[in-house]
Amino acid sequence: MARQIFLIVVGKLKDSNLEAIELDYLKRINNPELIIHEVKASAENKEAEGEVILKKIRDISQGGPTHLVAMSEWGKQSTSVNFAQWCRDLFERPVKVFFIIAGAEGFSEEILKNCQERISLSGLTFPHKLARILLVEQLYRAQTIRTGHPYHN
Repeated sequence: MARQIFLIVVGKLKDSNLEAIELDYLKRINNPELIIHEVKASAENKEAEGEVILKKIRDISQGGPTHLVAMSEWGKQSTSVNFAQWCRDLFERPVKVFFIIAGAEGFSEEILKNCQERISLSGLTFPHKLARILLVEQLYRAQTIRTGHPYHN
């Protein structure tokens, strides 16, 4: 079972209010632990960002098996309960799980080719900073659903 999952995001979360919200959820997520890695946005293009993201993933996974999930408005949508079940099934697999939130230009073709799945948080489009908070909250919610905690009610 995964002891850690990873969120790779382009750019920094510079708003102290959003940082406080994220930190509150991160303190609660422990099954498995969520680790966030911020990579620098590229002034060049999304292909350069994609290379940086893939390098970060290679560094973390050290050649081991991975499961990459692109967070995209064009991805599969689900309910929180279904997402929790999907997480349970995925986290049981012997892979390192990476959720990826791209920069403002979107995902490079190389990232999309390497991702096993694309998931959408909503049919709506959100700023990257809010998408990050929404994903962290949904990962916490999935944990509470899996453990029977009343947070989801």
